[in-house]
Amino acid sequence: MDHPRRERSREYLAPDEIQKLLDASRKEGLSRNRERDYCLLLLMFRHGLRVSEACQLKVTDVNLKEKIIHIHRLKNGNATTQPMYNGEVGAVNAWLKARHQMQPHSNFLFVSERRKPLSRFTVCVLIKKYADAAGLGELEIHPHMLRHACGYSLANRGADTRLIQDYLGHKNITHTVRYTKLAPGRFNGLF
Repeated sequence: MDHPRRERSREYLAPDEIQKLLDASRKEGLSRNRERDYCLLLLMFRHGLRVSEACQLKVTDVNLKEKIIHIHRLKNGNATTQPMYNGEVGAVNAWLKARHQMQPHSNFLFVSERRKPLSRFTVCVLIKKYADAAGLGELEIHPHMLRHACGYSLANRGADTRLIQDYLGHKNITHTVRYTKLAPGRFNGLF
């Protein structure tokens, strides 16, 4: 039996909501893998990662010395190499230190306690848990909202549509226009 899909009020998170979600992932007692979860959510938001792209990141995709991350985009998107921004290197370092103690058998960046790559399902469960802990449960947050939050954040800061397209790895600019079209910041300075 198919259940009707509930309409969400919006498909992205505002900057303060992103911060609440990130803060919740660092709270003691919510997870035994705070470093991993914080790093995961931070990179998903900052780089507009789809959940599968985050799950498929390899340790070798992150170059801490050069402060860059190589992202293999899915859905025929364009792969990109992007700079790592404020706090990302520290978050990755903290996670890699904890990850090293787990002695995983794979090169995947984000692994479970069973030392296997994180699954889409696990990431969805984590995000729901942190959304509830942050008081954001009513938003029915899902992983793709972090990607959308990235796009809206870039648009609100005045990034050019083509730049956002390249950053998110969109093949078709029509997928990118949604961010600039709905960004209230685009009207700043008109009067």
